[in-house]
Amino acid sequence: MKFMVVLVYVVMVLLVGYQSMRKTKTVSDYFLGGRNVGPWVSAFAYGTTYFSAVLFIGYAGKIGWGFGLSSLWIVVGNSILGTFLAWKFLARRTREMTIRLGALTMPQFLERRYQSVNLKILSALIIFVFLVPYSASVYMGLSYLFEEVFGIPFVYALLAMAALTACYLVMGGYTAVTLTDLIQGLVMIFGVVAMLFFVVKAPQVGSISAAFTKLHEIDPKLVHPIGPPGIVPLASLVVLTSLGPWGLPQMIQKFYAIKSEQAIKPAMVVSTSFALIITFGAYFTGSLGRLFFPDGMPQINGVPNPDVIIPGIISTALPEAFQVLILLLVLAASMSTLASLVLVASSSIGIDLLGTVAPEFAKKRGVAVMRLLCMLFIAFSVYIAIRPNVIVNLMSISWGTIAGAFLAPYLYGLFWPKVTKAGAWAGVLSGLFISVGISYFTGLHSSYIPLISSLAIVVPLAVVPLVSLITEKFPVWHMEKVFGATDAKSI
Repeated sequence: MKFMVVLVYVVMVLLVGYQSMRKTKTVSDYFLGGRNVGPWVSAFAYGTTYFSAVLFIGYAGKIGWGFGLSSLWIVVGNSILGTFLAWKFLARRTREMTIRLGALTMPQFLERRYQSVNLKILSALIIFVFLVPYSASVYMGLSYLFEEVFGIPFVYALLAMAALTACYLVMGGYTAVTLTDLIQGLVMIFGVVAMLFFVVKAPQVGSISAAFTKLHEIDPKLVHPIGPPGIVPLASLVVLTSLGPWGLPQMIQKFYAIKSEQAIKPAMVVSTSFALIITFGAYFTGSLGRLFFPDGMPQINGVPNPDVIIPGIISTALPEAFQVLILLLVLAASMSTLASLVLVASSSIGIDLLGTVAPEFAKKRGVAVMRLLCMLFIAFSVYIAIRPNVIVNLMSISWGTIAGAFLAPYLYGLFWPKVTKAGAWAGVLSGLFISVGISYFTGLHSSYIPLISSLAIVVPLAVVPLVSLITEKFPVWHMEKVFGATDAKSI
């Protein structure tokens, strides 16, 4: 039965890719769906890119185990800051300004906003370098899950997932990604609701009120507003997972592609609701881990491993038929994230770098080049995923590095005419240095990564305006081009 359910899902995804292929004529079609993506599809594309297998397989279990019910602050942060406020403040301005500047990607936006080709090149390299290990880690997580559930050897599962991603993404590009995201998002919602229902009903829990009582008996701090590790680690996680997406190219891409300003409000409501359901389901379930494993964190080969907390809860609390639904939930979440990562990383080479060194070739053969680069990126990710020791430490800082490098220059670039080229460069380099440099200095110790990544995101928000206030401003004509004549009057 498990194989049949997954097979039906795979066939459905491939059919969507094939149908989307006929609508893909230009680079804009391939990368942004021709900027004609509706509100519901955009909303689910944002949400399914936000939350991948990493959330369900290991992250929520580990955080819930350590912080208890205070991990629900991350739910609040992801839903309000990471989703609602992102759509409210960034979507309209991003769509409007990127259309005015003719920018399809984050590096193109930074180049045209700050008149710096070198900034575009550096941005493209950052995206490619740090999205490869991110993509590889998601492949690893999916392959691990398939090996546990189906008994398929890791390498075979890895190759199968890569082939599926390549097929529907290469055929249909962003249109295929967003249409499958809608399907995958619905699967995720049904899966999370089912998971919550059976977990709360399980004898180990009994009810929501009983869960509070039992966690209090284990450790009263597990039901406090701030869990045992303290406020600084918790705040770091909220900042990293909630403010960080404001600077991630694969998230911002959704604002470029939405078809109209009128579509933003419904997309904001749907996307926020989706985030609330998914994150509450994941973190609340993770916070109950100690009730299902009273003798301590579950182990693999004698070593405690948080990656098996939520899978262990699922195998204990859910009937087999619903376990298949959860399998599809994790598969759907991961495939959506993978497709967005591959598309954005490939664009950094195909649109940004190739468009710089060979613009005419990129214009004529852009779609074919993007399809080829998607396949090469997937192959590269698979190659690295087979060698997990190469990516474990790099993956842990990739989110913070990308968000730290881009958030401040992107955010100020949208709203503040007085930010300068030097200010933008200072923002990118300070975020990059804090995330990579300090992480390396501390020996890439996992306990420090959330705090370091949060600093990489927050510090450039102060660096950019400080440097901009003492460096050369852009001419008025450029600001009028960027903001429009009316908005530029504030210069």
